[in-house]
Amino acid sequence: MTENTAEHARAAEAARTDAAPLVVAVDGPSGSGKSSVSREVARRLGAAYLDTGAMYRAVAWHCLDSGVDLADPEAILEAARTMPLTQSTHPDEDVVLVGEADVTEAIRGAEVTDVVSTVAVVIPVREELRRRQRAAIADAGRMVAEGRDITTVVAPDAHARVLLTASEAVRTARRSGQLAAAGEPGVDAGTLNRQVVGRDARDAAVSTFDRPAEGVVLVDSTELDFEQTVAAVMAAVEEQAGEAARGARPAEKGQGR
Repeated sequence: MTENTAEHARAAEAARTDAAPLVVAVDGPSGSGKSSVSREVARRLGAAYLDTGAMYRAVAWHCLDSGVDLADPEAILEAARTMPLTQSTHPDEDVVLVGEADVTEAIRGAEVTDVVSTVAVVIPVREELRRRQRAAIADAGRMVAEGRDITTVVAPDAHARVLLTASEAVRTARRSGQLAAAGEPGVDAGTLNRQVVGRDARDAAVSTFDRPAEGVVLVDSTELDFEQTVAAVMAAVEEQAGEAARGARPAEKGQGR
């Protein structure tokens, strides 16, 4: 364990000891803003943050890098089971490693985006990653976890559960902005549609994230700016989680893994 990793571990343990346990589950379709909003909510709650979508993207990258046949579900499952994944859970850090390879940026690229749903619809792969996700949530004590089936499958007993959505037009525009910020401006409409609407349609076969399950609060950010969306999610968390949310404190640098 490096000195930096040890420092993170000590800070994470202190955070878990000092604050009440709290699990916030956030689901939503592509471009709904769930990643950026969930990170900010985690900061305000003094919680760790888990991007479960990054796990699926890491498996997709691992398969491409290893030459795994994406038409072979068993081969994809083996890649998922054996993938040496390290993922930061501090809301101010974004680091994803597969073995020694830093894939933080690579997993957001077009090549991975085009195949991630192929990986995500393999049910045993989802079960393997759900196992990892539940372990990360249990280890953190306080965590905001976001994805597509967190409120219903991964953490159905979370203290607070939110489905964050927005109109298709808004979600597509946000995806375009993300690509531009990542150095991929001018992506054609067909590609945008495939990455947002098309991916949602494929993933909907194995996960329900277009409507809230019973007990899940719906937050529609179509007419909201970022701060308003964060405020709406925070209000939903406080309403559901009560004292655990009200007793929160800002996240300390080093919390998470």
